[in-house]
Amino acid sequence: MGIVVGYLATPEGRKALEAAAIEAQARKERLVVVVSDRGDAADAARDELEAALDDVRRDLDARDIPHEVRLLTRGRDVAEDLIGTAEEIGASLIVIGLRRRSPVGKLILGANAQRILLDAPCPVMAVKPDAV
Repeated sequence: MGIVVGYLATPEGRKALEAAAIEAQARKERLVVVVSDRGDAADAARDELEAALDDVRRDLDARDIPHEVRLLTRGRDVAEDLIGTAEEIGASLIVIGLRRRSPVGKLILGANAQRILLDAPCPVMAVKPDAV
């Protein structure tokens, strides 16, 4: 068992990671951080991503949270990566970050978020970044 979190170095991704870390500590479960990458990023962007993931690892190590960081470059979409990882590890929870939307945009949930919510093999926690 474990907790799966979708991570990007964005306010939404950082909020999802923080919520997942809190849940992992409370449940005493391993945290699996999933980063979906299409593999087409320039070298500078790839280096920036690796540096951000090193920061994630250091933070989770400092908090004594058992974890694994998976950088997936299989060309699948984010929803497939998160759902597949959750199925593989028998996840107890998936955590995702949602973007803040306008009143009209709130009628439409992002395609990946919708697929995760509908197809996940376990409960899904959706979090939003703090208002600025």
